[in-house]
Amino acid sequence: MRRLIKRYESRKLYDTEESRYVSLEELAEWIREGHEVQVVDNSSGADVTAQMLTQIILDEGRKGTAFLPSELLHELVRAGQKAVETGVEQVQHKMDRFFQASIDRLAPVKKAREEMERLRDRLEQLEGSLTQLEDRRATTGRATKNRATPSGAASSRRLRRKKGE
Repeated sequence: MRRLIKRYESRKLYDTEESRYVSLEELAEWIREGHEVQVVDNSSGADVTAQMLTQIILDEGRKGTAFLPSELLHELVRAGQKAVETGVEQVQHKMDRFFQASIDRLAPVKKAREEMERLRDRLEQLEGSLTQLEDRRATTGRATKNRATPSGAASSRRLRRKKGE
């Protein structure tokens, strides 16, 4: 279980388990004993554990109590850079997957739009054909009406003559 330590603006460290302020040296001792700690900035809530661990290493180096070989320190710096690079690569990979998923979700929308465009074109063609048919019918109807009128007029005259006889 991790021990929660709050760091205040005054740089004081407060152990929430024991409800008391602790020193950086006590924190280092707990870590040497195998305890896990998490240090959180009280005002922002940010995890500052890595900063505190670095501070412990720096302070012990200054005191000369725990001299770390420079090879190990080089590896720590390299590992930190690699961690950043790996993190950036992971973010890029996740963004690529997100964009691909977005594109995959948009593909059916694109297909639907293309289908709608084809349907619009077909509807316009059908409307054009319907207009042509109506024009033909109107033209044919007038011609039929014009042809029907003379014979119709002749039969009307015949009927009037029969009645008048």
